[in-house]
Amino acid sequence: MTLKLFAIGATHGYGERVARCLGISLGQLEERSFVDGEHKVRPLENVRGDDVYVLHSLYGDAQQSVNDKLIRLLFLIGALKDAGAASVSAVVPYLCYARKDRRTKSRDPVSTRYVARLVESVGADRIITMDVHNLAAYENAFRIPNENLQARPLIVEALSGRLLAEPGAQVTVLSPDLGGIKRAESFRAALEARIGRRVENAFVEKYRSAGVVSGGTLVGNVADRIVIMVDDLIASGTTLARAAQACRDAGAATVYAAASHGAFAPNAADVLAAGGFASILVTDTIDAAHLRGAPAGLEVVSTAELFAAVIRAVHDGGSISALGDAF
Repeated sequence: MTLKLFAIGATHGYGERVARCLGISLGQLEERSFVDGEHKVRPLENVRGDDVYVLHSLYGDAQQSVNDKLIRLLFLIGALKDAGAASVSAVVPYLCYARKDRRTKSRDPVSTRYVARLVESVGADRIITMDVHNLAAYENAFRIPNENLQARPLIVEALSGRLLAEPGAQVTVLSPDLGGIKRAESFRAALEARIGRRVENAFVEKYRSAGVVSGGTLVGNVADRIVIMVDDLIASGTTLARAAQACRDAGAATVYAAASHGAFAPNAADVLAAGGFASILVTDTIDAAHLRGAPAGLEVVSTAELFAAVIRAVHDGGSISALGDAF
């Protein structure tokens, strides 16, 4: 089977980067919008019998809502299956509704599961994403084969150079809330192995109810240390800014923020500016150029090569786990 890759709308530039890593050309699409708000998307080349990958990152921006992007992804997967593609995989660097993975109040929707049903209903054979909020919920929601990539090794590598340049500096990895402690510990262990010296851990308590955030007690040693805050998503920036304030109050020397996804809200730049971060690192699963709240000091880490390697492994029937600790 021939490998083909398509990318929809705002994900087109990202798709071109992944295609270059694969050594192929990005597939051609027709995308049209109509005056009544409807739209269509179709492949402009033969896909019969091919192994097809559809790349679309499902975040809302100034041009399209998350729902607009989701429906376009679903329609294209359906059109490709109708056109005779042997296999269609959804490659979704940022998966929408992944944070609503359980009921927290009576009669709450479990949106992660509903999205999974939609993707499966149009005939997708596999889904590949990065750093979903709750891995167990994601794996349980999808009945088709599913892969979850991790940004951790990419961000560790991006930070390691500046930490190795300060061999005498002490380092602490901090979770800005209790729910991210396991994620931060995995990051701490990987960073410690990479830079070859002790890295400590810490966390800040946080409670959220009905959209109101409370708490702020810091547990761990950050005085005179480089602190790296680790999270899966930056949206409003409030959680990180609160944690950064706690670190500064405790005498931290330098504070970095690192997250897999930068879904910056319109006021996030101002909120994060108050955090006094030396740098804020995110991956390119969400294109910050399309967002209105991208902060100063932002560093974007590319994931294109990693996604290309996974696509190649799936297409060739190779081992994904053999690619390393990104899984």
